[in-house]
Amino acid sequence: MSESEHRMIEILRILNQQEKPTGSKIIATELKNRGFNLGERAVRYHMKILDEKGLTKKVGYSGREITELGKSQLEKGLVYDEVDFTFSKFQDYIYQTDFNLKTCEGTVIVNTSNILEKNALDIIKKVFKVNIAVSPLVGINTENINGREGYTIKTICGTTIDGIFLKNGIATKPKFGGIIEVKNYEPQRFEEIISYKKTSITPLDAFIAKNMTSVLDVVQEGNGSIPANFRIIPSKAKNKAIEVINKLKKSDIGGIIAMGKDGEDILGVPVAEGSIGIAIAGGVTPFCAAQELDYEVDIRLGEDLADYSELKPICETKSVLKKINPNKKYNQIPFFLSKSMNLIQETDYNWQEDEGNIIVDISYINRNDLDKSLDIYEKAYKQNPKCVNPYYKIVEHEKDKDKVGIATVCSLSIDGILINNGIMTIPKYGGLLEINRPPLFVELISYNGTSIDPHKIFIFKNLTSINKKDNEVQRVLASIKEIPNIAKEESKQILTELQKKDLPIYKIGNPRELVYNAPVDNYNFGIVAGSGLNSISAIREKGVNIEVKALEGIMALNEMEKL
Repeated sequence: MSESEHRMIEILRILNQQEKPTGSKIIATELKNRGFNLGERAVRYHMKILDEKGLTKKVGYSGREITELGKSQLEKGLVYDEVDFTFSKFQDYIYQTDFNLKTCEGTVIVNTSNILEKNALDIIKKVFKVNIAVSPLVGINTENINGREGYTIKTICGTTIDGIFLKNGIATKPKFGGIIEVKNYEPQRFEEIISYKKTSITPLDAFIAKNMTSVLDVVQEGNGSIPANFRIIPSKAKNKAIEVINKLKKSDIGGIIAMGKDGEDILGVPVAEGSIGIAIAGGVTPFCAAQELDYEVDIRLGEDLADYSELKPICETKSVLKKINPNKKYNQIPFFLSKSMNLIQETDYNWQEDEGNIIVDISYINRNDLDKSLDIYEKAYKQNPKCVNPYYKIVEHEKDKDKVGIATVCSLSIDGILINNGIMTIPKYGGLLEINRPPLFVELISYNGTSIDPHKIFIFKNLTSINKKDNEVQRVLASIKEIPNIAKEESKQILTELQKKDLPIYKIGNPRELVYNAPVDNYNFGIVAGSGLNSISAIREKGVNIEVKALEGIMALNEMEKL
C-alpha cells in the first residue's frame, strides 16, 4: 500500500468519526495528530481523488462528508490496512488511558454491550459475582435498541491495565487473545490464541462466539472455557507491576489470572527470556454466559473511553478461580502454521499422474443427518462450483457409531503440491471473501500467530453465506498464499492444471498486487484458494449440527468421491 493510499484511508476514518461536514483545516490537524504531516492544499488534493471515487462528497462550503460507499469501503474494502489498524487502535487507547492510582480518577477503556432481556442481565450478574471479569464496575443505561427496550452496558476492558502500566512507566505489549481451559476452578492452559498483529478481527472478538466458550459451566461447576488476553512486560518491571496490580485491586480493577517469571511459559504460551507473561480475564466474559444460553447479545470490545467515576459496582464479588500451580508444567500451545507445515510436507499428490495424497479436513455429523447433509453439499456445489470443492469421502467415527465424518480437501493441499514440485509457498492468511464485483476479502487472520484455523472462527461466528440467496452478498472461506516471483511461470502452469481438476484455486495474482485486496510481501505474488470447509459451512448454515474440524490428516485424492 502506497503512502498516498494510507493517507486517504486515514481521511476516510476521520470523516467517518465526524458528525457533520468537515473542512480541510480540521482534517489536516487531525492527520498531524496521527503522524501525517499534510498541509491543507495536499488534503484538498486527496479529497478530490476521494470525491472522484465516490467515497466522499462536498457539502457546500462546510466541507466534506463520507458517503455510504465510503463507509462500505472503510468497513470492508480496506482489509489490507485493517490487519495493522486493529493493533494500532488498541495502542491508541492504551496511550489515552489516564487513570490515576492515587486519586482513583481518570479514563479507562470500556467495552460496550447491548442486551434485550432482564433474564440475560441476571445471568451476567452471576458471572460478575464470582469475579471472572476485569471489574464489577459497569455503566448501565436503559435504551431503545432496534425498536425494543434493552440495556446498554459498559464494562472495563482488560487493555485498561496495559494503559495504567504504561502511565506508571511499565512497557507493555498485548500479544494474544484467546480462551483458557478451566478444570475444578483452576486455569489449565490456553486452548486457542490469536495474535493481535496481522488480523482484521480483534483477537478476543474471534473467540466470543457461541460454542467457543463455556463460561456458565465454569461458574456452576468449575469446568469450562473463558476468554482471556495475554500480554508481556519486561522482567525488570515485575515488582513495579505487582505494586500497580495490588493498588488496582483497591479500585475494583483486577482480572489477573496468571503472572509468570522471567522467560517462563504461562498457561502454554511461550515467553522469551527477559520478559514476563500476564494473562487477564476478558472484560466481556459475563456476556459470553448470556450468549451461551441463546440470549441476544451484541458485544463490542474496547471501542471507547469512559470516566472511571461514571462506573458503579453491579454486585458484590467473591473470586472462585484458583491460582495456577507454579510447579505445574503446561504443554506449549501448538501454532497452526507449525501443524500445517508438517501435513504439507506429507502431501505427495502428482498432478500429472492424478494420484497421491492431499490434506483433508474431517467434520462430524449424526449419521441420521448424512443424506440431508450431502443434499445440501451437492446443491451448494451446483450453485457455486468455483467455491465449493466437489471431492469428499464419508469416514467412520473412531468411537461413536452414531456419527460419521465428511472428509473434504483442505486448501493447504495446494501448498503441499507446489512444494513437492520444488516451489516454496507460504500460507499467509485465512480469510472471508465476498463474492461480488470485484471479489474482496472482508476479514483476514494471519496463519502466523494463531493456534486455530481462521476459517473455523468465521464459521463459528456465522459470518459465511455459502448457500446462494437472492440479493444477498455471498461470503465464502478462502486462503491466500505467497510464492517468490521467480517461480511465477512454473507455478502458473501447475496451478492451471490443478484448476482443470476442480481443485479450488480462485486467482493467481501478479507481483506486488493486492490479491482481492489482500496484501502480499514484496518480491512475491499471491494465489487465492477456496477452503475445504465451505461445504461444511453450507451444511451448518442449514441448521445441521456439525462438529467442524480442520487439518485432520492425509488421504489419497483418487479414493475420494466426486459430486
